[in-house]
Amino acid sequence: MRYAANLSLMFAEYDVMDRFKKAAEAGFTHVEMLFPFHYDLDQIERELKANGQTMILFDTDAGDFAGGDRGYLCHPDKQEQFHQSVKDAIAIASRLGTTLLNALAGKIPQGVSFAEARATAVENLKRAAPLAEDAGIVLMSEGLNSVQTPGYFLDTSTLGFEIVDEVNSPAVKFQYDVYHMQIMEGNLIDTIKANVAKIAHIQIADVPGRHEPGTGEINYPNVLKAIEESGYDGYVAFEYVPLGGTETGLDGWIPREQRGNG
Repeated sequence: MRYAANLSLMFAEYDVMDRFKKAAEAGFTHVEMLFPFHYDLDQIERELKANGQTMILFDTDAGDFAGGDRGYLCHPDKQEQFHQSVKDAIAIASRLGTTLLNALAGKIPQGVSFAEARATAVENLKRAAPLAEDAGIVLMSEGLNSVQTPGYFLDTSTLGFEIVDEVNSPAVKFQYDVYHMQIMEGNLIDTIKANVAKIAHIQIADVPGRHEPGTGEINYPNVLKAIEESGYDGYVAFEYVPLGGTETGLDGWIPREQRGNG
């Protein structure tokens, strides 16, 4: 199993640029974050190199995230903006050594039908697929729960897998977030095992609260064992909000020597 730390949620008790070192001290050789282009990319490159880390994933531009935007993959009137966001992200990925990009699907715009939003998402991904293929990158879209993000388009794995099939590119996959899918549909183990070839990245947090494994209702020993047995060869990223200090929370559920594999 290969693990990574999400530096947007974890180690948040430290300044952003200090989180790389803190993650390395905690045993992580692989990290991810939401939007590295909101910071000094030169400094991020230096931190990655200094700490012997690889940034495996980040998100493409998602609009006004702090204001509630969650991407625009499904927005018919933002198709050129989406295409440019993928181009921009690929350029940054080449600097950081990143091979996974997550394009959030967005909330269905007012006056747009579900069918139109779905068709737009498929069209956008088909158009972006050759760019990702040429760059050696896998472009994904993540399912988020629509309980906490009302109106979010891509809120089930079933829809995500259907879109992956329709786009039909080795460079377009689904990002499976266990936290969100537990809220929306459960049936985690069977779903992952049956669709592992369509999943390029997995993120984890417990329900409720989005805290570390072992704090909620998900049987993470069984889920992680099933992921490993499924043949999944990607990363499992810790995208959770620690209940207390990040290091203390980690020590409570996963040995340090397991965190840097891969």
